[in-house]
Amino acid sequence: MLVVGELINSSRKAVAQAIANRNKAYIQDLARKQAAAGAAIIDVNCGTSIGEEEKVMAWLVDTVQEVVDVPLCIDSPSAEALATGLAAHKGQAMINSITAEKERWAEVLPLVKEYKAKVIALCMDDGGMPESVADRLRVADKLVSGLVAAGVPADDIYLDPLIKPLGVNSQYGVEALESVAALKEKYPEVHSICGLSNVSYGLPERRLLNRAFMVMCLTRGMDAFILDPLDIQLMGLLRAATALAGQDEFCLEYIAAARAGKIKA
Repeated sequence: MLVVGELINSSRKAVAQAIANRNKAYIQDLARKQAAAGAAIIDVNCGTSIGEEEKVMAWLVDTVQEVVDVPLCIDSPSAEALATGLAAHKGQAMINSITAEKERWAEVLPLVKEYKAKVIALCMDDGGMPESVADRLRVADKLVSGLVAAGVPADDIYLDPLIKPLGVNSQYGVEALESVAALKEKYPEVHSICGLSNVSYGLPERRLLNRAFMVMCLTRGMDAFILDPLDIQLMGLLRAATALAGQDEFCLEYIAAARAGKIKA
């Protein structure tokens, strides 16, 4: 089970302030805490740094990699910022993200190939957001076949079915879960991932919905999540669900987390 820590994102006010002030101590503390809590990859996003995103991305990558050994997920809508972050990164990074949109595909695929990066592939094309399970499967076929043909190993591909807010349509949760299961069945060699918090947008007590949705996604075959690893209840549920799904041999990871005080009932 892969956890991508989501907290170093300039859309969060405290992170934006730390970036503006070049407060390395704050960013590095956030990186250390996420890695210690179980993040195997740490997302870095500075998309709100208008006019200087490339410069800030290089600073973020250097700042985080000074204090943690885990790889980073270079996250930006700007191909130029992605390229800058990848160039500064040590080892294999993850890219967030590529789509089947012609322009985005043309911009990002060369970066995936050049840096041999893992890549999050959003199930979206020039037709916009997917409206059904069938839509996701259709776009996923373009993404997987195109990436594999370009030499990207299936194990480096992470399909994101695109989770939509439950508060907008009560069937969006079911649609997402059915999509996860269908993608897993069709592409067993490819990973699936999502940003958990999208499902709860606009609703009260969002963390409760995020936790429940995560467990339900895991039972349908999702094997990676972009989430807040400092949410100890969320991480405890993830470890427990992973063990119950038979993905933690002899429950060793669960036991180790419990002994380290990382799980609370």
